[in-house]
Amino acid sequence: MPEAGQITGVELIAGGRSNLTYRVGLSAPAAGGRDGGPGPGHGDGQHVVLRRPPLGHVLPTAHDMGREHRVLSALSASGSVPVPRPLAFCADEDVIGAPFYVMEYVEGRVFRTVEDAAGVSPGQAAALTERLAEVLARIHLLDVDEAGLSDFGRPSGYMTRQLVRWGRQWERSKTRESAGYDRLVERLGARIPGGGGRAGLVHGDFRLDNALARLTPEPDIAAVVDWEMSTLGDPLADLGLTLVYWADPGDEERLRIPVGSTVTSAPGFLSRREFTERYAGLTGFDLTDLDFYVAFACYKLAVILEGIHARFLQKATVGEGFETIGESVPLLIGRAHRILDSRSPW
Repeated sequence: MPEAGQITGVELIAGGRSNLTYRVGLSAPAAGGRDGGPGPGHGDGQHVVLRRPPLGHVLPTAHDMGREHRVLSALSASGSVPVPRPLAFCADEDVIGAPFYVMEYVEGRVFRTVEDAAGVSPGQAAALTERLAEVLARIHLLDVDEAGLSDFGRPSGYMTRQLVRWGRQWERSKTRESAGYDRLVERLGARIPGGGGRAGLVHGDFRLDNALARLTPEPDIAAVVDWEMSTLGDPLADLGLTLVYWADPGDEERLRIPVGSTVTSAPGFLSRREFTERYAGLTGFDLTDLDFYVAFACYKLAVILEGIHARFLQKATVGEGFETIGESVPLLIGRAHRILDSRSPW
């Protein structure tokens, strides 16, 4: 990016619990690269965003900057899903100590807590979460062949491999024994839906606070970010995780889990059930086994948070809010069992 000018400052963008994201100030508008292409299409042209793996305790196959850069490039070129436009990728670890990529800076708000909803009308809240459901549907209905992502993953047997993969991650990450974990793995293995399910692009960590939102001129999703776990697989795995992150009013247990958007408990935001109905209407997918996907998402998120807790104990986290992450792991495992017991995703 020879026309980008000098770096004038680097600031950690708070909120991420895994890959690290920084806003980089520049002394001149950023160029698209050596081809002299246009600079960022959003923001003020004086910033770009740099994304790199976390410090310490990096699991095998995780935090692949090349894959994240590739899916952003494909989606940006297709125009099918709003994402930041990638500008450069660097695999040389000698530059900053890890592979990284640079993307455009997109102006938008991150809605995470109820306090973030101050000044948001119930009508705006409802519209914003309807747009979120529409974006999730667009991700899952994407023609991956046309987007150049047909080899981005192996959809066949996806949920079986996911169960094995996250089990391995648990063994590499666990800092303590957890009551109910082994039994949960057995129950999930016995409930994997047959027939292979539908195949499509999966974001892997889809939630409201992994999107940059705008309220004017109309509520909309400006960009979906954090594509580090994206692949080809069963789209309902995404929906299940989104519902685990979602907080309905009065859901005290969910409000104790320090990830996801507790802002959805504020007036006007769709409930989990309403969000699901909106998504089902857009996709036409069969949601008969949704309880399995939500329980599986509880399991997956428990493993992810145990890994983050391990990095916190190693003093390898950057930023604030990590000290309570570990408390969420047994809550999620218990919730997964209750969902499987009731055969209800709610």
